[in-house]
Amino acid sequence: MTKILVPYDFSEQAQYALDFCTALANRLDNVHVEVLHVLEIPANTGFGTMGGGEMIPEMENQIFFVELTNRRKNQMQELDEKFKNSSFKFTTRIKMGNAFKGIHESIKEENPDLVVMGSQGSSGIEEIFVGSNTEKVVRNATCPVVTVKHPIDPKDIKKIVFASDFRENSAEVAARVKRLQHLFDAELYFVIVNTPGTFETSRESLQRIKYFTKEFHFESVKAEIYNSLSEEGGIIEFAEDIKADMIAMATHGRTGFMHLITGSIAEDVVNHAKRPVWTFRAKE
Repeated sequence: MTKILVPYDFSEQAQYALDFCTALANRLDNVHVEVLHVLEIPANTGFGTMGGGEMIPEMENQIFFVELTNRRKNQMQELDEKFKNSSFKFTTRIKMGNAFKGIHESIKEENPDLVVMGSQGSSGIEEIFVGSNTEKVVRNATCPVVTVKHPIDPKDIKKIVFASDFRENSAEVAARVKRLQHLFDAELYFVIVNTPGTFETSRESLQRIKYFTKEFHFESVKAEIYNSLSEEGGIIEFAEDIKADMIAMATHGRTGFMHLITGSIAEDVVNHAKRPVWTFRAKE
C-alpha cells in the first residue's frame, strides 16, 4: 500500500494540498491517505494579552484551548465522513505539541511514501531566521515531499523540471525521479543552471546530463543549460519559461550551523516558486 501523509492546519494552502492528494489517490490503486493535524499547546504563561492590552487569565486560555480542540475533532470527523466511501483508505489523526515536531515524528513513526503539504512561503527576516514548518519538513523528511501553494490537479502535471548539477549520480535519486515521472506520465526536463560563480561550458554540463540519462535509462527527457545569476532564480525562471507544471529537486538536508552558512537551494525554491515542488533528501 502507498501511504501519503498530509499535514493539515485548516489553511487555504493545506486544503489545496489535500485536494491534490485525494485527486492523486483516486488515480492510483491501494493508497492510504492520512491527514495529520498538530494542535499546538499554548505556553503556560499564567496570563495572555489581547489586542487592547487586556489581560486574559490562564483559565480563559485553557477554556479556549478545550473549545478549539473540540472544534478540530469535529472538523476531522467531517473529513472522515466526506471520504469514507472513497476508492482509497482515508484516516485522520490529531497530535498535540509543536507543529514541525509532530509532523517529523509522524514521518519517522509511520514511514510514509510521500508527504504532501501546503506552503505559504516566507521572506525577509522570517525566511532567514525562522523559516516555515514546510521548509523544515523538506530539510529533514526521509521521504519525498510535494509542496503546494495553489490549486492544481495531478492530471495536469505533464512537464516536470528536474534541476541538479548531475555531479553525484545517485541510483536512489534516479529511481525516485523515475517513479515521479511514471506517477504523472510526464515529460522530464533535466536542467543545469549556469551562474557566474559556477560557470562551465555548455558542453561540460550536457555531458554530465547525458551520462546520468544513459546510466539510469531515462526516456522522454530533454537536456537544458540555463544561465542565471543564482541557482534558485535560474530554476524558477526556467520552469516559468517552459511553463513547467512541477519542479523536482534533491536536497542534502543540512541542518544547524552548516545550513545557515550554505543555505539550501531546494528550500529557497520551495519558498519562492509558484509551482508545486517535489523534493527528496538524498543521502550524504
